[in-house]
Amino acid sequence: MSVYQNENANCLRQALESIWSGQTLRPTEIVLVKDGPLTSELDSVIDDFRQSAPMTVVALERNSGLGVALNEGLKHCTCELVARMDSDDISKPKRFARQAEFMAEHTDIAVCGSWIDEFIGTTDNVVSQRRLPETSADIVEFGRKRNPLNHPTVMFRKSAVETVGGYEHFQWFEDYWLWARMLKTGYRLYNIPESLLWFRTSADVYRRRGGWRYAMTEFKFQNSLRKLGFISFADMIINGSIRFSVRLLPNFLRKTFYDKLVRR
Repeated sequence: MSVYQNENANCLRQALESIWSGQTLRPTEIVLVKDGPLTSELDSVIDDFRQSAPMTVVALERNSGLGVALNEGLKHCTCELVARMDSDDISKPKRFARQAEFMAEHTDIAVCGSWIDEFIGTTDNVVSQRRLPETSADIVEFGRKRNPLNHPTVMFRKSAVETVGGYEHFQWFEDYWLWARMLKTGYRLYNIPESLLWFRTSADVYRRRGGWRYAMTEFKFQNSLRKLGFISFADMIINGSIRFSVRLLPNFLRKTFYDKLVRR
C-alpha cells in the first residue's frame, strides 16, 4: 500500500482495518509506503495501526508517484505472494483467502485480480460494478483496448513482477503498463469472477480522468503499448482517438460515458 499527504485519514483507517482485522486470512506482513511527508492525522493512523499489526513502514523523502513508491515497497516484501491495496478502498473479508487459495491451486497464474463494487460514502451505497474478463486469453484481448485488471484487487507473484522490471513510472498508467509487459512476456493473468473489494468513488474520479494533460499522457501511453508490440498501429489510432475525445468532454458527459458504456 502507498499513501500520500492528500489522503483522508478515516479512509486510510478503514482500508487498513479491512486488510487486517477484517480478513478471514490475515497477511503475514503489511508493507506501507509513505510517499513523501504526510499529515499528522495520517501519521497518527499509521502509528496506531503499527501497535497491533505486523507493519513495515517505508518513508520516501518526497512524493515520487505511485510507480516509484510501489517499487520501493516491493523491495521490503519478504513473501512471494504480494497483495496490492489502495489507501482509500475496502477489501472484502474473504479476499485474501480466495486469492491465496486460487494462486496455490494455479501455479501457472502470475497475477490474480477480481471484480470491484464501486461505492459512494458507505459500502451500502454501491453504485456500479466493474467486471473484467476471467481467462488470460480474454484478458489479453481486452487489454488491447482497456486496463484488464482492477489494480487494488490484485495478488501477484513477486518473482514474476520483478522479472519484467517491476512497476515503472508512467503517471496514471503504472499498473496497466505492468500488465501489458507481463502479458507480452508470456505471463498468465486471471480475474476471479466476483467482487472482492469495495472501491471508493465520487465525481472527482471522473474529473481526474479528464483534461488536456491526461489526454496527452494517455496518447503517449498508447504509443508505448505500440512500441512494446502489445497493440498494433491501427489499435493505437483507434484507442487514442476515442480516449482523447472522452478526456476532453465536460465532466458530466464523461461520467455518463463511463456509467453507460464502460461500467456494467
